[in-house]
Amino acid sequence: MLNGHCKFRLMNKEPLIEQTIIVRHLGHCEYEPVWREMQQFTDQRDENTLDELWLVEHPPVFTQGLAGKAEHILAAGDIPVVQVDRGGQVTYHGPGQIVVYPMINLRRHGIGVKSLVNGIEQAIIDTVALYGIVAKRKNNAPGVYVEGAKIASLGLRIRKACSFHGLAFNINMDLEPFMRINPCGFSDLKVIQLADLANGVNTATVEQQLIAAFCKQLNFAAQAANAA
Repeated sequence: MLNGHCKFRLMNKEPLIEQTIIVRHLGHCEYEPVWREMQQFTDQRDENTLDELWLVEHPPVFTQGLAGKAEHILAAGDIPVVQVDRGGQVTYHGPGQIVVYPMINLRRHGIGVKSLVNGIEQAIIDTVALYGIVAKRKNNAPGVYVEGAKIASLGLRIRKACSFHGLAFNINMDLEPFMRINPCGFSDLKVIQLADLANGVNTATVEQQLIAAFCKQLNFAAQAANAA
């Protein structure tokens, strides 16, 4: 079990409530323990386990996906590199970034992987639009972009028809570590954040806006973890 406020009740054995998703705000947590909890949650869940949405902020870390190539890590320096079991290449997580992990039973919810990806991307696009910014998705390059620069990354893993891993949305952070890698495997990809595009950006507010947009796009009703 994780220390501090990063604690989980791994399994919810209550009867299934259709389209309910439990929302957990984990706070500031090291990457690897949260990753292991995601794996354990996915491995132990059954047909009655409610879907969950975990929101977290990680200390500086590079994560390298299953297809990741070493040459895309240019100079990690003092930032650790963790090899993980999601799709995609290398990306960076750090303070000032909203990381969201949707643990969804796709079969029960009646959606495929493409619909999940599109729904996540559209939720970010809709959230950014609240700040008067036009964001778009790209073919064959998962994530969300503003004028070609990446504001959010996406990398998922599906096991037993259930998703884990998720999205990273740049809000108000130090972007320098992205210069140490080829983000998502692209050497010329510019990375941006919401605070550089809009005034008055508050991370907690953006989290709530993102949860609302996610639930609208993917047909969920959010339920706070402490009310579960």
